[in-house]
Amino acid sequence: MSARAGIVVTGTEVLSGRVSDRNGPWLADRLRELGVDLAFTAIVGDRPDDIEEALRFMADRDLDLVLTSGGLGPTADDLTAEVVGRFQGREMVLDEVLSEQITEIIRPLAERWPHLDRDAIEVSTRKQATIPAGATVLAPVGTAPGLVVPPASANGGPTVLVLPGPPRELQPMWAEAVKTDALRAALTNATSYRQGMLRLFGIPESEIAETLRVAEQEGVELDRLEVTTCLKRGEIEVVTRYEPEAESAYQQLVAIVQARHADTLFSQDGSSVDDQVAALLRARPAVRSIATAESCTGGLLAARLTERPGASEYVKGGIVAYSDEVKISQAGVPRALIEAHGAVSGEVAQALADGARSRLGAEVGVGVTGVAGPGGGTEDKPVGLVWLSVAAGEAPHMTRSVNLPGGRADVRDRATTVAMHMIRRTLADR
Repeated sequence: MSARAGIVVTGTEVLSGRVSDRNGPWLADRLRELGVDLAFTAIVGDRPDDIEEALRFMADRDLDLVLTSGGLGPTADDLTAEVVGRFQGREMVLDEVLSEQITEIIRPLAERWPHLDRDAIEVSTRKQATIPAGATVLAPVGTAPGLVVPPASANGGPTVLVLPGPPRELQPMWAEAVKTDALRAALTNATSYRQGMLRLFGIPESEIAETLRVAEQEGVELDRLEVTTCLKRGEIEVVTRYEPEAESAYQQLVAIVQARHADTLFSQDGSSVDDQVAALLRARPAVRSIATAESCTGGLLAARLTERPGASEYVKGGIVAYSDEVKISQAGVPRALIEAHGAVSGEVAQALADGARSRLGAEVGVGVTGVAGPGGGTEDKPVGLVWLSVAAGEAPHMTRSVNLPGGRADVRDRATTVAMHMIRRTLADR
């Protein structure tokens, strides 16, 4: 049986939703790479009893490793190290070497702010340097050390890896943690896993559920595959984890998905539509640049196109043409067109695409206009109606309308996904 692990994310700010948890998903991926089966993830506030209860829950499930993130700072509510020490049956002791390391780290700060309370700084330093006896120390990236804390009891239990909360500190510290003997000892039963991801666009999850039933009927050994499906940004992700011996079963599943969903399967290697659009823009000599003119999405498409480093090679820019006057003056949409068809129409979407190309000097232009809501809809043009158009070369525009579900944020975000897929298809055809 593979080594099993749990993650305990601490922090009232995370529990309350003020801060999004970035560490749990990131650590989950790292565990998968090591062949460790993630069994549970818990998010708890900065309350010692709740943190210890989460650790107890993990221990009662016979896990080999528990990872914690957060609660290692200098303030009174940073109590993770103390709670873990008590949970593992280890006395808290001052590590003098670690105390000196932290002192050197914060010395420039003390010099920059000469009026800081030196006594308070010393108390904070000693707090962060007080660790469970016998723990393996991971050198601080900020001021907080990481810790690998095995159980003190001969009865065993999980090893606890204590990591700081800020991702910029946690991520490099993880690389050091996996090198330690203490962590390796906890993961002696790690299993080699493979993972494949298929991405589809334009079908509901129910279609994938039916495909899995068909695969089972055709003899695919689904019990050897861990298949999960997820609707994300309007796309379906089918993620399959399996041991190397089940490779043939996975390839059989892929073949069935290919056969049943040839028109909607756009990625077999896990690459996103954003990855593919960027690659196509770089690879097509005749199509070197793209520009956008957006109304209801308010620049979200341009932002998505520029998320990747190096986007300046092919993104010329974008026009946020929210009002009719800006559509006319900045994107060059004829006033008569808006008066005849309305701002939310295929004709205006095409004019926005043309305006993006001509005004910004790009080979490809994209226009988006719609009703994001929650108000502004009519019987003919309800909330969620979005018109999109892509213009490239001398070919006819690719123009379509969609009725997108959800609230305002959902409509705007999903509209960018539809636009990206229209761009991908346009570029792939050239």
